[in-house]
Amino acid sequence: MRCLRMPKEPGVYGFTGQRGVHTYRLGNFPQRGTTMHPRLTKKAIWTVSLCALSFSVVFGRTFYVDPHRGSATGDGSREQPWRTLDQVIDDNLIQTQAPSNGGRHLVLKNGGAPVRGGDTLLLRDGYHGAVKIEDAYNMATITIAAQTGHQPCLSSLHFAAAARWKVSGLHISPEHASRYQKRTLVYIESKRSGPGREIVVENCRLQSIAEASRWSSADWNARACHGTDIRSPRVIFRGNYLRNMDFAIMVSGDSCLVEGNTVENFAGDGIRGLGDYCTYKHNTIMNCYDVNANHDDGFQSWSVGEHGVGTGVVKGVKVIGNTIINNTDPHQPHRGTLQGIGCFDGYFEDWVIENNAIIVDNYHGVTFRGAVNCRIVNNTILDINTDRPGPAWVGILKPKDGTPSLGCIVRNNILMNLNIERGCEAVIDHNIVERNPQNFFVDYHGFDLRLRPGCKAIDAGSPAAAPAVDISGIARPFGRGVDIGAHEYKPMPLREMPRGGIAPPMRNRSHPASASSRPVTVDGRRMGNSAGNSPAAGVRIRPGHSVVRGSASVRMRSDR
Repeated sequence: MRCLRMPKEPGVYGFTGQRGVHTYRLGNFPQRGTTMHPRLTKKAIWTVSLCALSFSVVFGRTFYVDPHRGSATGDGSREQPWRTLDQVIDDNLIQTQAPSNGGRHLVLKNGGAPVRGGDTLLLRDGYHGAVKIEDAYNMATITIAAQTGHQPCLSSLHFAAAARWKVSGLHISPEHASRYQKRTLVYIESKRSGPGREIVVENCRLQSIAEASRWSSADWNARACHGTDIRSPRVIFRGNYLRNMDFAIMVSGDSCLVEGNTVENFAGDGIRGLGDYCTYKHNTIMNCYDVNANHDDGFQSWSVGEHGVGTGVVKGVKVIGNTIINNTDPHQPHRGTLQGIGCFDGYFEDWVIENNAIIVDNYHGVTFRGAVNCRIVNNTILDINTDRPGPAWVGILKPKDGTPSLGCIVRNNILMNLNIERGCEAVIDHNIVERNPQNFFVDYHGFDLRLRPGCKAIDAGSPAAAPAVDISGIARPFGRGVDIGAHEYKPMPLREMPRGGIAPPMRNRSHPASASSRPVTVDGRRMGNSAGNSPAAGVRIRPGHSVVRGSASVRMRSDR
């Protein structure tokens, strides 16, 4: 057995051996010069002693890269930084491993290079190139980050068959290059040599250009970039800001996390989620631009199977706590009619759609075509106006092959319409179906969808399958019962209430208010209508109305 010298400070330390990197957390040790009890000393040493293999402690080092003051002949120190990130990669200054045979074999790459697994590259102001990191599996994560107070720039970032990389704080745009080129700004893919995996991209700014308010439709189509295309598993894309995009976030890798991102101004889809077991949470997607024939979605998915689109299954996806807004500026040019969450060409199995706030200008607030055991719970789904297309619905429909959706739950939602196709099975209860719900909210036209005091949604929901917290992280229930909608009511000081009292009537009103705003329930009954994309195509739920299924009537009752 070979014992390791104790680290000076507590923390998390890696130990590299023949079988990989092993990480152990060390507790608080006495300061140097302090005598330890023999039994305690033996116990402390045992916690960092490993048998049979020879190990060396990995302490991450920090290197610096400066396009203005750096040099290719530098040593990467604070005083003698390298020039650009692109130069660091091209000059083979990173020791890593190249995968082969689908990742089953690893070969040492750039042996003896100064940068290794566990190290950090801090980038300073300036342009660092169009960066590609390829065939690079690290034993421990290498971090590439902006140095505090600096804004390093790239024109694009491409990972191919790479593993254990973290990128933070970069500004990525084709504007930074000498020649503008439409491209995907962050591209993460696998290769035959091996899959990409365990990559983190966080706190970065991605944009086609900074200001696109004067773009024509032709400009949008010719110049708008895709934000990120994630085709590898176990990728985290978190806390990024994407502006003036075509398709902003595309994910086909499995088990990915897309969290806390903001998409502002886009012409395609805000998010495309095609991989299994992915989570999309607390993202904000706003301002859809209609510049071509694409049907724009805040979030869209479809399945791909052996026989093409619509012949597979997308499984285990969670869409939680997201905000989707059609447009924040009523005078926005090229204003589109955004679909909220559109899951077409299924099947979709074991999905969770909860705590989302959706304000669109379309029929499709949340729509599944081909759903099995999907849960749509505690969402607020509204239409930005009362014009066509709309009002926004929750739809459980058949896929193109005509087989029914089964085993779904629609519960505790505030929505404007509900569309369940004939033959599809869904448990539907504790939903408020209201065409004019603006007075429910703190500031409807300001997109503040917290509940007002006295709102009928308060304490009116069911605890069954309700999320433990709301979209803002407030625990459910806060009061006597679970509230309906994405927000759980919590009393706020008067100074936080919007001026003017009750929210004004909705703009572009084309019909009078509905007669009732009480929660309505269809107690687990099968409900049906004919499928379609226009309001006249099928039967939908309205407060105070019955829902006809064949020649039978399903009566609706108030939950409270």
